[in-house]
Amino acid sequence: MTDMVIIGGGPAGMSAAIAAYESGVRDILIIERDTALGGILQQCIHNGFGLHRFGEELTGPEYAWRYEARVRELGIPVKLGTTVLDITPEKVITATNPEDGIFKIEARAVILAMGCRERPRGALNIAGSRPAGIYSAGTAQKYVNMKGYLPGKEIVILGSGDIGLIMARRMTLEGAKVKMVCELMPFSGGLARNIEQCLNDFDIPLRLSHTVVEIHGRERVEGVTVARVDENRKPISGTYEFVPCDTLLLSVGLIPENELTKKAGIELDPITNGPVVDENRETSVSGIFACGNVVRVHSLVDYVSEEAETAGKAAAKYILEEQ
Repeated sequence: MTDMVIIGGGPAGMSAAIAAYESGVRDILIIERDTALGGILQQCIHNGFGLHRFGEELTGPEYAWRYEARVRELGIPVKLGTTVLDITPEKVITATNPEDGIFKIEARAVILAMGCRERPRGALNIAGSRPAGIYSAGTAQKYVNMKGYLPGKEIVILGSGDIGLIMARRMTLEGAKVKMVCELMPFSGGLARNIEQCLNDFDIPLRLSHTVVEIHGRERVEGVTVARVDENRKPISGTYEFVPCDTLLLSVGLIPENELTKKAGIELDPITNGPVVDENRETSVSGIFACGNVVRVHSLVDYVSEEAETAGKAAAKYILEEQ
């Protein structure tokens, strides 16, 4: 029996673990499926993190390291390269890794901190075959920032979420030509500072109320057809335009990573697709808490860390009162 198991070693999981430790719980385990702590922040090498939390501008890896250093300092155990397969309402976790094989852990309290994932192309129903050169913006970010690959030379970006805006700048800095950023809605989904710093500073056009209606090319993307949409978000005939490109990046929204949440029998919010939580971030299943982007997608990582702190303290209180 382990007192507390935290699923996810990103900013939410680490912040929750530190808060729980500082609240008096010592038997804590963080489970992370990647080979390093930090979550998505490892590939976010741009600055703009930590203004609320630390009063200074940090890059993603610098922000993550502030928490990782504290986790190491406190000696909180971490299982890296470990995937959680199942979690029951009784808080029995089934996980696997190359060293231990498949194993089970019983926990007194569980904190879900799995973060979110990108909405894929399959959710968009864009006409066309399946050529190479279509990436989610986060995948392209990982290729460029962590693996040193440039996914393409002539880029169209669909969706003006923050990752899409940041990748417009990143691809431009690496020598690619970003033709345009198309946004289905009449307003951008990204932060104002990102529109200014990532698009306006580089003269990249932002086309609001526009979408991609067709992808051209069989082996590799050869271009896309872009159209203006009406107030019902339907393409307007007569506004179709072919844009030659070799790469399409999709920044069309993030959704909470909720498969384990469902397996635990936790009630989901139909609007956020994350678990329903109370003010202590406890879910509908007693002793299972959730925090960060697995609950709902946050605009800033600083808010993720704050919410995770609340969850960590509440989970610690739950354990200490139960004993």
